[in-house]
Amino acid sequence: MPTPVHILNGPNLNLLGEREPATYGATTLEEIRLACQKRAAAHGFGLEFLQSNHEGGLIDAVHRARRDSAGLIINPAGFTSTSIALLDALLTVETPIVEVHLTNLHHRETWRHHSFVSKAASVVIMGAGPHGYLLAIDHLASLRTVE
Repeated sequence: MPTPVHILNGPNLNLLGEREPATYGATTLEEIRLACQKRAAAHGFGLEFLQSNHEGGLIDAVHRARRDSAGLIINPAGFTSTSIALLDALLTVETPIVEVHLTNLHHRETWRHHSFVSKAASVVIMGAGPHGYLLAIDHLASLRTVE
């Protein structure tokens, strides 16, 4: 079985395509999952894709992804600027972490400008819409060492 990329999605992202399409676009989370599955397979990765509206569910998923993965991609959504517990879990991860946001947080409300998650992430991709997830997978693929 190929080494998986773990993609974790925070609260309310299950409503993509319905919720505030002027801000978040019309693409659904399922469409993002399918595109990620295709891109991951093209790079020889497996894919574990999860969305949770619960902080503890995301933390449990981080714990499962700590080792033996190609990397962890996280869109923490509403937990970005609030969850120290999620940051603490992410700091235990031994593989690369990429933080993804559909929108550019710096073009939004001031309170969204700070991300606790960024302290654990080696890369932050924001404002690229759903394509940001694919860029994150491509980045993880670029980190492979040549044998």
